[in-house]
Amino acid sequence: MSLRIGVVMDPIAKIKPWKDSTFAMLLEAQRRGWSLLYMEPADLYVRDGRTFAATRALSVTDNNDDWYRLADAVNHDLADLDIILMRQDPPFNAEYIYATYLLEKVEREGVLVVNRPGSVRDSNEKLFATDFPQCCAPTLVSSQSGLLRDFVQEFGDTVMKPLDGMGGSNIFRVRKDSPNISVVIEVLTQHGKTPIMAQRFVPEITEGDKRILMINGEPVPYALARIPKEGELRGNLAAGGTGQGRELSDRDRWICEQVGPTLKRKGLYFVGLDVIGDYLTEINVTSPTCIRELDAIFNINIAGQLFDMLLELRQPS
Repeated sequence: MSLRIGVVMDPIAKIKPWKDSTFAMLLEAQRRGWSLLYMEPADLYVRDGRTFAATRALSVTDNNDDWYRLADAVNHDLADLDIILMRQDPPFNAEYIYATYLLEKVEREGVLVVNRPGSVRDSNEKLFATDFPQCCAPTLVSSQSGLLRDFVQEFGDTVMKPLDGMGGSNIFRVRKDSPNISVVIEVLTQHGKTPIMAQRFVPEITEGDKRILMINGEPVPYALARIPKEGELRGNLAAGGTGQGRELSDRDRWICEQVGPTLKRKGLYFVGLDVIGDYLTEINVTSPTCIRELDAIFNINIAGQLFDMLLELRQPS
């Protein structure tokens, strides 16, 4: 079966192919003989109610120095595609939201969009985790300085972070006696205008911030524990963390069981759960990573598992 696969992503010339999960998906799709059409968010447009894009035929090579070829742009009715991979990285700004609206139109035409645009739009990656309080450490989301200060007084060691950050950006650790707590709260909340997240600090971060990949609500049986470098709070690979492969623990699997049915119901087909110690911290729905690292460590093919599942979804009932 030859499928037409569209991919909406950030500029392919700027990715790091040896660690890019979207690139792993493209390699697997090409291996299966599927045709690839590349587009960036700005290439999407609507004409007379239908979503089009200036697409370019794409071929990929697993070569860190020369990894892609693009043909000339051709305007294409996206309803002609079989699957569209929505793999744009945050920030989740107005442009991102507009892209979800345009791709939602395509979804209504019967194209399988991964992940479902409306669910991506409705599932802030940090706030979404609070739908599962039984899985999380004590958490507060607020823009009010008084509430945030009270939270720090209650739990002492606390992590504060913006709701729209990625890659470990703008994460602060504060304690009861932190002299700069006022500045941290003012900067993160933009002087009380923007809600932020405060969570009780989980000391097991030294053992790694585990990324668990979920395919249609079911976990890949291995996680990538991202170990912070010495003296660093953040385990994110983008912040200098080191990845180590781990089998899922019983607690990890329990968290997956709590979250999985909701992911499946929402059409969030490929998701990354972030777990520190025993606690869920984030649910990444936009462009989860770590495929290539886990594939290399455990000799598996996560993109292949994802596409096998998507083929099953496309089968008529």
